[in-house]
Amino acid sequence: MKKTILTLIVALATTIGASAQTFTVVSTYNAPADDAELEMGAFTDNLGVMVDVANNCAVGFVKNGEEYDLISRYNYSNDIFISVQAPTEETLDNLSIGLGYGFNVWKGLNIEPNYTMNVSEDESGERNGQFNLGLSYRF
Repeated sequence: MKKTILTLIVALATTIGASAQTFTVVSTYNAPADDAELEMGAFTDNLGVMVDVANNCAVGFVKNGEEYDLISRYNYSNDIFISVQAPTEETLDNLSIGLGYGFNVWKGLNIEPNYTMNVSEDESGERNGQFNLGLSYRF
């Protein structure tokens, strides 16, 4: 039974890996506090990887502080995208949706300004939207 399960896992992983033509490395810039210096952590705190699963859709994981979040992106056009990000725990309570635009800087390197907002309201009845500046590299 263990060999059958392992064979199914290897076959599924191979099929997914063979069908995925490209993958993308993404990151969001976190501006340091007023009196703090710029560090590499400002770029690597939200580092993630997405794999294309369809023509215009990609899914993956992104680091969010100490935890990992699920991320999905739908490319509406070559430059405009809609993203959904959710933690692995309490997913629907902390779901956020965003809209962004990717500026192609060099080959697969993009600068991506985007705006994200929580779907659920917090205790004060607000959804706390924020403007982000992201980087992505498409392989």
